[in-house]
Amino acid sequence: MNASTDSRRRFLQATAGMLGAASCSWLPQLASAAGSDPNRKRSCILLWMAGGPTQTDTFDMKPGHANGGEFKETKTNVPGLRFSEHFAGLAKQADKLAILRGMSTREGDHLRGTYLMHTGQRPGGPLNYPSIGASLSKALEDNQSMLPNYVAVNPSGLLNGNALSPGFLGPRYAAATVGSRNTPPADDSEAMADLGVDFLSLPPGIDAQRHKARLALWNDQQNQFLARHPSGAAQAQATIFQSAVKMMHPDAASAFDLSQESSEVRESYGRGTFGQGCLIARRLVERDVPFVEVTLGGSGLGWDTHQGNFPAVERLSKELDQGWSTLLRELNERGLLESTTICWMGEFGRTPNINGTAGRDHFPDAWTCVLSGGGIAGGQAYGKTDEAGQEVTEGKTEVQDLLATLCQAVGVDPATEHYSPQARPIKISEGNAIDQVLT
Repeated sequence: MNASTDSRRRFLQATAGMLGAASCSWLPQLASAAGSDPNRKRSCILLWMAGGPTQTDTFDMKPGHANGGEFKETKTNVPGLRFSEHFAGLAKQADKLAILRGMSTREGDHLRGTYLMHTGQRPGGPLNYPSIGASLSKALEDNQSMLPNYVAVNPSGLLNGNALSPGFLGPRYAAATVGSRNTPPADDSEAMADLGVDFLSLPPGIDAQRHKARLALWNDQQNQFLARHPSGAAQAQATIFQSAVKMMHPDAASAFDLSQESSEVRESYGRGTFGQGCLIARRLVERDVPFVEVTLGGSGLGWDTHQGNFPAVERLSKELDQGWSTLLRELNERGLLESTTICWMGEFGRTPNINGTAGRDHFPDAWTCVLSGGGIAGGQAYGKTDEAGQEVTEGKTEVQDLLATLCQAVGVDPATEHYSPQARPIKISEGNAIDQVLT
């Protein structure tokens, strides 16, 4: 990192802590200057759709076919590119989206599919692989930052824990979790989702000087303990503790404080946990956090629409559209979109045919992911399914290809090797990046 970037970061952190981002009229301009810096590292935001979203009702619609369902297509700002009528905001920014309609995988189980899409590996082997968030945050990490390099916002309670795991990379690359402090219903027009990280402030009666003395005592005792017990478990515990202490610094903690944003900005993202999570993601990439994952699907698997597919998907689509389209717009306005790649995906798609309870079931054979932002050539659909949506006819894409493309977009060689505990070199991805969707 050059001196100007480092000084700019220190200046931003110091002033944001005193004045608050919402009251600083010059912050967007400063963020824009940082975003255009050729030495700025890239970031990645993964929008995770827990439960498996239906491609036929979102980005690969089949109008006029029996599988088409209840929704209509809408035109976008790209001639010939259409998707769901419930994506009014995204339709205006379709030139920034690359729709991958040829996804095809082999896992139709939620936990196995979640692990596969996060790691590129099928579960069940002897090795616990790192998630793509852990791998990319390692490749893009800033060792001087007080913030974690990998943050997961409101991960699903039913998400496979190993899918977010750093695997053999170790706890240093584990995701820090931002959770919801309240649970407003999705259609609650009054309540605003309250997201945050617990225990970032000092407890009552403990001032900064006493906190510093306690940390000094802990460090002394911990160093003695590690000298006598140099085990992996002890090192892991120390790493987690030290990361938590760094996040308690006011400059780091302020990144998660949405009260610094104006009510207008918060409203623009949507009141739910997903919209507010997208706002946290924007605040984090402004501060050079390499990887942020934001989940939409509620506390369970909201996109798992075996019954009553259409009302559920309409509600989820509107929530997705508001949060994602605002995120794109704000990143673009602040000069950060070119250095931030966004990936939209779930664990699989859903059956094109509609079942007897007006639902769609698990379907990994032919489905859709979307890439946008930095490094992505938007305004196109890559891959094609047949008129019924049952199989991929062009541009078949496997998970390793998707992850290789994502790596290339953020400027990381997918062939970058990490070493397992057995000293076995393992590439982040062995797939083939899709050149057609890369800039």
